[in-house]
Amino acid sequence: MTSLFENVTEGIILTDSRGFIVLVNPAAEKMFGYATNELNNQPVELLIPGNFRPGHKALREGFHKKPSNRSMGAGRDLFALKKNGEEFPVEISLSHYKKGNELFVIAFVVDITLRKEIENNLVKKQNELEKVTFEIRKLNTELERKVDERTHILKEALEKLEESQTELHEALDKEKQLNEIKGRFVSMASHEFRTPLSSVLSSAVLISKYTKEDDQEKRDKHISRIKDSVKHLNDILEDFLSLGKLDEGRITADPSEFNLKEMIDETLGDMKVLIKPGQKFNFSYDGEEKVNADKKLLRNILINLLSNAIKFSEEDSPITIAAKSNTEKSIITVTDKGLGISEKDQEHLFNMFYRASNVTNIQGTGLGLHIVKRYIDLMNGTVNLQSTLGKGTMITITFPNNTNNNS
Repeated sequence: MTSLFENVTEGIILTDSRGFIVLVNPAAEKMFGYATNELNNQPVELLIPGNFRPGHKALREGFHKKPSNRSMGAGRDLFALKKNGEEFPVEISLSHYKKGNELFVIAFVVDITLRKEIENNLVKKQNELEKVTFEIRKLNTELERKVDERTHILKEALEKLEESQTELHEALDKEKQLNEIKGRFVSMASHEFRTPLSSVLSSAVLISKYTKEDDQEKRDKHISRIKDSVKHLNDILEDFLSLGKLDEGRITADPSEFNLKEMIDETLGDMKVLIKPGQKFNFSYDGEEKVNADKKLLRNILINLLSNAIKFSEEDSPITIAAKSNTEKSIITVTDKGLGISEKDQEHLFNMFYRASNVTNIQGTGLGLHIVKRYIDLMNGTVNLQSTLGKGTMITITFPNNTNNNS
């Protein structure tokens, strides 16, 4: 089961109805300082500081009586306990699912030590700014006769204060947005994680029962189910990681010259392993091949659009990719003959977590087109969607081809 969570940055702990740990991912084991499988079959209170343990048992029993998907410790600080006895601050979100008549609880644990340090640094900076303000006022008194110079210094001081206040507000806004995203993540996890996790758990149990040589086909079947579930979980996590980096401003456009036709050809080659039986790519290119844009962002956009075209199209259905470029701009269009999207849904498709009403039974996070829009905005480009329900969808991206494409 270790491979299931090897790409997850958050700690994930699964407990049974008795409060005993059933499954721990590597991130959680590393976070708490335990070796692989060392926490299995241990009471979850082992990870809670001693002064909180008595009250936690009652809270846990209350959760089992009335389970819900939510964050723990609203309005107060939470702490966890490492194996070496060290306490550290955490954020914990809870989800749950039932297997048979037994309730299993999933805890998503984030070590927020760094965030607490940042908050303390913000307070320290605020104090320093207040001290600077005091010094400036003292200096203004001393330089009262130099009106022009005093005015200039005061103006600079006010600008610094305004900048600092803006930075503080932005930091608080980002924190609020991250908390909202985490809340939505918990809600989505209860839906999107439940099925693959249940599939992995059941397949893992069944594999252990197929011990005979002639059971290899059955073992392969369940191994394939586990691989598919892991891929789905990894895709979800990749979407959330990309969204988190965008919100934190860690992704920017970095244009450079490259061959657009060759990049599209290479991407199509990589995506062929995902196409359904009978599906094929029809690619045409017209105009200049050399462009100046962010190759990485553009490739991620193309992979996202092609993945959607494959996912929402039937077998034996063509997917058309048309690209053209000149010295000023480049245009790429991806067209499929798939499910299509209603006019009502088209208005919201680029919103975070939104999914069209006719694809709710197909796996997805509702983040793909939102991320595409964010990426193309960074490139100073545009994205346009045209679709007819039941007939297919055409998405066109346009971006400038110049060296002033920084955002």
